[in-house]
This record gives sequence, C-alpha cells and structure tokens, in this order.
Amino acid sequence: MDRLTNTIRPYAWGSTTAIPALLGVEPTGEPQAEMWMGAHPGAPSRLDRGAGETSLSAVIAADPEGELGSAAVAKFGPRLPFLLKLLAAGAPLSLQVHPDLAQAKAGFEDEERRGVPIDAGHRNYKDANHKPELICALTPFDGLCGFRPPLEAAALLEGLGVDSLKPYVDLLRAHPEEAALREVLTAVLSADRQEMAHTVAAAAAAAERLEGPYKPYAGLVHDYPGDPGVIAAMLLNHVRLQPGEAMFLGAGIPHAYLDGLGVELMANSDNVLRCGLTPKHVDVPELLKVVIFEPSAPGVLRPEGDGEEVYETPIDEFRLSRHVLAPGAAPRTLPAGAPQILLCTAGTPRAGELTLAPGESVFVPAGEKTELSGTGTVFRATVLL
Repeated sequence: MDRLTNTIRPYAWGSTTAIPALLGVEPTGEPQAEMWMGAHPGAPSRLDRGAGETSLSAVIAADPEGELGSAAVAKFGPRLPFLLKLLAAGAPLSLQVHPDLAQAKAGFEDEERRGVPIDAGHRNYKDANHKPELICALTPFDGLCGFRPPLEAAALLEGLGVDSLKPYVDLLRAHPEEAALREVLTAVLSADRQEMAHTVAAAAAAAERLEGPYKPYAGLVHDYPGDPGVIAAMLLNHVRLQPGEAMFLGAGIPHAYLDGLGVELMANSDNVLRCGLTPKHVDVPELLKVVIFEPSAPGVLRPEGDGEEVYETPIDEFRLSRHVLAPGAAPRTLPAGAPQILLCTAGTPRAGELTLAPGESVFVPAGEKTELSGTGTVFRATVLL
C-alpha cells in the first residue's frame, strides 16, 4: 500500500479551521475547503514507491489491471471511478444538481460538437459521467436536500410576510406538486435581478427576525446578497446530520452544503448544474431538464453492520464504510478484490505496517491484503463489483 500526499483546495466557501484542526496543524488563515484523495486529474494524490514522488493517476495509467484489478477495469474502465474528500464548509456552497449518466453523456457530446471550450465559464458538462455523492458528517453538518412538499414551502414563504413572494405562494398552492415546483423555481431564477434583489433582502431580514425554521436560510444573504438562490433554497428541506450520519445525493436532486466537516465520496466527475448561491453561470433551461420536481424527504443514512459499518447507496462506482477500532480489539482483514483508499479521522490506527494520524490516507491496490489494527476510526472507500 502507499501513503498518500493530498492536495487541499482553497475554495472561498471553505472553513479556515476545520481541516487544520483534524490534521493537528496551525491554520494558515486561508480557506481550506476540500482535501482530495484519488486520481482526479484536477488534483491527483501523490505517492512514492522508491523512485521519487509521482501521481496516483500516473501509477494507475501505467498498469490499470495491476492497480485496480481486472474486474474493476472491465466494469469501470482503466481509471479509479471515485474521489474521496474531506469537505469543510465554512459558508454555503452553491445550490446545485447533477445529471444522470444518460444526461451527462448527451450534454457532453452536444457541447463537444458545438465546440464549447472545456474551460469556458458557461460550459455545463465537463465530462460524460454522472456525479452521485455521499456526505458523512464528522461534526454536526447542515445542508439542504430535495424539495419540500409545495404546501409546506408555500407556508414557509408566506410566513415571511413579504408581499413580492405572494405570487410564488399562490403558484405553490394552485397546481399539482410537480408543476408547482417547476413553475416557482423557473419564475425565481428567471425574475428580473434588480427586483429579485429587493425580494431577497426583505426575505432575509424577515428570516433573521423570525428564526425558528427560517434560521438555516437567514445567513445566506450575507454570502450571496441579491442571489435568487436564497429564495430557491427555501423550497428545499433543511437537514442536520450528526457525526456518523450520512446523506446520499443522487441525480436530479437539488442540494447544497451549508456548514460542517464531513467525509465525501463521489463518482469521478465535475458535472454540476447550478441553481443559485453562486457568482458562476446558471443555465436555467438546461437546469430544468435535469431537476427532478418531486418532493422528497432527505434520507439520513446510518452505517449498517458489525465491524465494518457500511453506508448503503444504489450505485456501484463507490462504496463507503467505517471501521471504529476499539482498544484491544482483534485486527480486521479487509477484502482484497478491489482498489481502496483508507482515511483515518481519529486515533492512531495501523493499516498494515503504516500508522495513520487523523487526516492521513493510503491507497491499497487490488489484490493486496490489508489488516486494520490499533485504535481509531478509518473510513474505507472502494467500488462495488
């Protein structure tokens, strides 16, 4: 196995303290939003097998079957199909949705055919893959996920007492659920920006005054003044995960992370369609093709199983589990049939002969047997074959 050196991404929404606190280092004063573990071309992990440091992506490219195993290569191609992250939100991330696999392939092919540069700000599809995600809380973690029932959303908006929200309230009450949600989200994102800025300011002021169910939304305007995403966010369920709880985000489900530290595991893709809470491009027509306009209660996942605690999801590109190693417990042997990344989040457990500190990770090639021992918590990311 290989100890990994990982890149920390300094996105503006990142916490300045959460990742340094886990790593046991002094904060730099700059945002530290995500630490990436994997072979994503944007920031692949690095390792050293005695000939100097190289990227995990280069190691896999040189011998895909040796590193990933023949079964994983046959199923997912000659690449690591997942990306593991530490994610530390100090401010809300953009309100967003991800395409399914068919939508991603069609959208990518269309933009390639039209010659849209891959790095263009208005490009929607960076690749031809879908981007399901799983976030597991290490601290209390706040997020938004899935639409509220329209009548519940109408009551929430009406309770703000803002006259300019009344047309949206009426729409939510006058139509079947799918049509109501579609019409209101379309109207909010298509409204005159200057008029919407006044509505957002009035709604945020009311939310701060009322607190209660409005509290998660009250602070959004400070980070995104005038952004219509502040109103769109109120159409979504607020979720607070406790440490160890997780949330799966499938295709078409609008969501945003608000605050907290977690372990995120996702398919290796950059496809994001934004709904708001962002200065970046919002393509409303394309967004409306991807969003699933159905109320959905955010399902909170808790790990299942003795020993290896698994967070069950309906996709194969990744599988997340957790090992909580108690003092004096017998070593645990991990399956060896697929590539895996192990991440320590507490204690000083050992993976084979390597002792891990919080925030440290290792890559284990397919076919290599590994034992976990010692005391601490280790998250295991792999694929489902």
